[in-house]
Amino acid sequence: MDAYEVERVRAELGVFVADVFASVPRRDQRAKGDCYLRGLMLDGRRKSIQAMAARLADGNEQNLQQFVNQSTWDPVPVQRRICERMLPLIDPAVWIIDDVSVPKDGRMSAGVAPQYCGALGKRANCQVAVTVHAAADTASCPLQWRLFLPSEWDSDAHRRSRCRIPPTTGHREKWRLALDMLDTLAAWDMTPPVVVADAAYGTNAHLRAALAERSLAYVLAVRPDITAHPFDAQPVAPPRKGPVGCTPQPRYRQPAPSLTTLATGLGQHTFTTLTWRQGSRRPLRSRFAAVRVRPAGHAVERPVKAAASSTQGWWDGVLPDCWLLAEWPAQAPAPTDYWLSNLPADTPIAKLVRLAKARWRIEHDYRELKHGLGLDHFEGRSWAGWHHHVTLVTAAHAFLTEQRLSPKAPTPVSRSTRPSTPSRAS
Repeated sequence: MDAYEVERVRAELGVFVADVFASVPRRDQRAKGDCYLRGLMLDGRRKSIQAMAARLADGNEQNLQQFVNQSTWDPVPVQRRICERMLPLIDPAVWIIDDVSVPKDGRMSAGVAPQYCGALGKRANCQVAVTVHAAADTASCPLQWRLFLPSEWDSDAHRRSRCRIPPTTGHREKWRLALDMLDTLAAWDMTPPVVVADAAYGTNAHLRAALAERSLAYVLAVRPDITAHPFDAQPVAPPRKGPVGCTPQPRYRQPAPSLTTLATGLGQHTFTTLTWRQGSRRPLRSRFAAVRVRPAGHAVERPVKAAASSTQGWWDGVLPDCWLLAEWPAQAPAPTDYWLSNLPADTPIAKLVRLAKARWRIEHDYRELKHGLGLDHFEGRSWAGWHHHVTLVTAAHAFLTEQRLSPKAPTPVSRSTRPSTPSRAS
């Protein structure tokens, strides 16, 4: 937004800030929040505090630095209020688990370490945050953030002290951080319609089991080497050898094939051409097939619910079944993408495809959050400062989303007819 557009929505922004930042105790802090949001939304290549303060007529670099990096205001109630406003507005079809990386120089920013950086497509020095987004076809919004803390930070007392990382915070796997966010949202009475994630998360059997235990529906991308038994495969117990000893437990006697083997064995004739949405240039379509399978592998734990309901008093060996959705493009020699879903057995394949492909919305979020709102321009190093910054970026994103979806939003004025608005920099 240019200076004219920011001034045009100044009154609406003031109402938004008064509501979303109502938990922030001091009025001057709420005013700094308003100023910071305007700085994030205002045009400019760099959204660091120094650069934003220089562009704003009421910008004060020292005040903004203190508000973001040293102030003790709690971002959690602000995040909750954003969720309460955005979920009814967006009416999401899915919640998307993902992570985002920010390249960093040096070693003293909270959570920074040499690790895979998606922004660069290689291993690099960066910060990584796990996120949960609510997404519909027309809009999406981040709901929660968790900064990933690599294990090397657990024993580095010097860096922890310099970055002011809480003593109770340590290394936690990304999939567990995702579950933590879902549990936090559930405590706020917010439940996802369907959870969607890429193969980095979906391949993890522990995550799939944890979602099932929480009675959450999912459509998760998985790697092709994941193994699964066909739906009609039956576990068999070997004969008991004599009257002494335990009764043998049933198990599958044939090794579980990979998802690639299962999907390829269906044959190309079983794959149906489906369109999942209208792209910017043409309808997006490909060929898909869906079958019921029973995921296997060493990481698949014994189903607790199945054991508890077994009439024999022990597990009958039958693994839970779920959907395997596979994509086989017309020109590809073999299936290219795979998803597992615990949606009901009568779910239409067209719905499975739409949900599996819903992750495209998150790219819009990251593009706006990074390039438009300065998500990766934060130059502070503290744990609290990072969480304050991402909360403020989320608030700016939420406000702009509300403006776009509002039926009363005024028609944008052409730049050539806008009155000039003096800025501090001029």
